[in-house]
Amino acid sequence: MDRKPDDDILEAVGPRLRALRRDRGITLADLAATTGVSESTLSRLESGQRRATLELLLPLARTYDVPLDDLVGAPRTGDPRIHLKPIRRSGMIFVPLSRRPGGVHAFKMIIPARPEPLEPTPQTHEGFEWLYVLDGRLRLVVGERDLTLPPGEAAEFDTSLPHWLGTADGGAVELLILFGQQGLRSHVRTDRPSWHASDASRS
Repeated sequence: MDRKPDDDILEAVGPRLRALRRDRGITLADLAATTGVSESTLSRLESGQRRATLELLLPLARTYDVPLDDLVGAPRTGDPRIHLKPIRRSGMIFVPLSRRPGGVHAFKMIIPARPEPLEPTPQTHEGFEWLYVLDGRLRLVVGERDLTLPPGEAAEFDTSLPHWLGTADGGAVELLILFGQQGLRSHVRTDRPSWHASDASRS
């Protein structure tokens, strides 16, 4: 039986949905509660045992806040622009700069100004993180290190170490950040150890 041109696209939907869900740190149970789609149906959809339909994909697109085309991997129409939709989490603003599910994600991160800087509350998760300070003074805590990074400095670190990002002096901070929850490593070229802060003007 001859394969239809769309068969490969539909077969790739399941792995794409699984990668997106895991990258967001969402369980099947949580996703089922949010979308109204049963956990078993979502599991079969991700494993390829259930064929993707518009009825199933629409609530998933709303939950993940991504275009429907991103879920099915539809070819782009030629417009290279990314429609930015800021995400607010834990008092910070994340502006997505990439739109491909899974893998490494790029964000512009904004830490708002505060009358008094917060006390660090380090957390851990799988992955590796790279960041570059655009404006303001960033306080970065990684393990036992407590550093202040001015504009033009970059850092990379294993996110399995307790880490925290905040404003160093109460002013707003803007930075570029790349991260992948599956341990993918994105970094600037350097001869320094695996965690570093490097002045871009010297690179």
